Amino acid sequence: MLLSNIRAELAKALRRPANWLLLAVAVTLSLTFAYLIPYAGYAGGTATPPNSDLGLPGMLPPAYVGNAIGGMPVFAGALAVILGVLVVGTEYTATTWKTVLAQGPSRATVYASKLATIAVATLAMTLVLAAVSAGASTLVAAVENQPLDWPPLTEQLAGIGGGWLVALMWASFGALLAVVFRGVALPVGLGLVWLLAVQNLLAGIAAPLVDWIADLQLGLPGPNAGSLVAALGAGTDTPGVATTVGGGQAALVVAAYLVAFAVSGGWLLSRTDLD
Repeated sequence: MLLSNIRAELAKALRRPANWLLLAVAVTLSLTFAYLIPYAGYAGGTATPPNSDLGLPGMLPPAYVGNAIGGMPVFAGALAVILGVLVVGTEYTATTWKTVLAQGPSRATVYASKLATIAVATLAMTLVLAAVSAGASTLVAAVENQPLDWPPLTEQLAGIGGGWLVALMWASFGALLAVVFRGVALPVGLGLVWLLAVQNLLAGIAAPLVDWIADLQLGLPGPNAGSLVAALGAGTDTPGVATTVGGGQAALVVAAYLVAFAVSGGWLLSRTDLD
């Protein structure tokens, strides 16, 4: 029953044009801010700030994994939130929950199928971003006559795995919002406000002024996601990427939020009216 439901959810996700648009936006943002703009500055002779990740070395193969996952804490993470909302929230907007459940599966089975779909979709997004980043790095290296020195395979796998973990956490957050607010529009809006505004205001304005908010930052999902991808090679010039905590702690906190979001969404779905 679970496998058949996962196949059905994957088929629905593949036929939803919005999901493909999210992937296209993620690729475009990654290429633009990790390669096109930095290379335009480099080719135009713009001086690179000291200790910046935006110079030529930041566009070569050794840095490709960091470039691929650097957007996960904020920009690609926001797209992952939208993905999670769409996978779960469209059942509310289309009023199809009762139709789905009438086929026989339990709420837990359907929700688990949706989480599995989210996991597959975020893995696909992470792999596509890694492949695109590798291709762009190869092109830059060829144009600039630089060697193709790829990082060790273990570092590549760790970086891709860490990026997937962050994307999956944010997508699970979106799924939880969809269950809480029983729809799509409001969960998407609130999720984007948190990722693109609130957590950046906390980090950039509130934390330097208030000690307890600075301490609170150490346990929030955004700063830990940024610390995790920073530990795996993402440049700290990228918004949301900073070494607030160590990589090990960041991985544990992100994984804990992932489990908390997923479990909370399933618990709430099992106890609310679907009318």
